[in-house]
This record gives sequence, C-alpha cells and structure tokens, in this order.
Amino acid sequence: VQLQASGGGLVQAGGSLRLSCAASGRTFSRYRMGWFRQAPGKEREFVAGISWSGSSTYYADSVKGRFTISRDNAENTVYLQMNYLKPEDTAVYYCATAASVWGTIVTTTLGSYDYWGQGTQVTVSS
Repeated sequence: VQLQASGGGLVQAGGSLRLSCAASGRTFSRYRMGWFRQAPGKEREFVAGISWSGSSTYYADSVKGRFTISRDNAENTVYLQMNYLKPEDTAVYYCATAASVWGTIVTTTLGSYDYWGQGTQVTVSS
C-alpha cells in the first residue's frame, strides 16, 4: 500500500491550500481515510476523517468550519481543502488509511490507521 501526499507549501495567514493523497495497492473505496498533522515538538494529531463512501466526515475542533475533507473513489484520492489558514496550522500533514474495511464511523485514533503517507509540509506565515 502506498499513499502519496502532495499540495503543501508556504501560504500567508488567511490563505488556502488543497492537499491531495493518492492511494495504491489496496481497494481504496473500502477504507476510511484520515488526515493527521504533526507540528515540531508536538505529537501527531487527528485533523479530519472520512468514511469509505464519503457520506460521513469528522473534524478536529481546531479546524472545524475551515477545513473540508473529501474523496474521489474513482481516482483513489482523498483531499483536504484548507481555508482561512492560521500560523498554528503549520505542520507536516499526513494521510492515512484505516486498518479495517467499510465503517461509517470516522475514527480519530492513530492506532486505527495502518498505512501512512510520507507527509507534506504546510507552513502558514503571519
């Protein structure tokens, strides 16, 4: 299983970025997907998750109303649209695929995800 994240970069506060994560090696449409982030000196934290069909999504309180997760099962890709970015959003962002198939309840714990992308850096300047 390979997950390739892209779309990170440097943006000013208030700006937007769209992250993409292309998956291969697994039947993508059967698995819940998640985005996590890790800032320097901090633990990796949950950002957003989406069910296998895309019908259910869940967000960390810190990004609710600003970030949107979506997926295209035909393209084996999950996205994270990030708007109104803040300096505290600066981190390496990782996509991950849940360990179990199907499921409509989005899980937020790291241990529930078994494959991870390499990460993409997002830097928000003030």
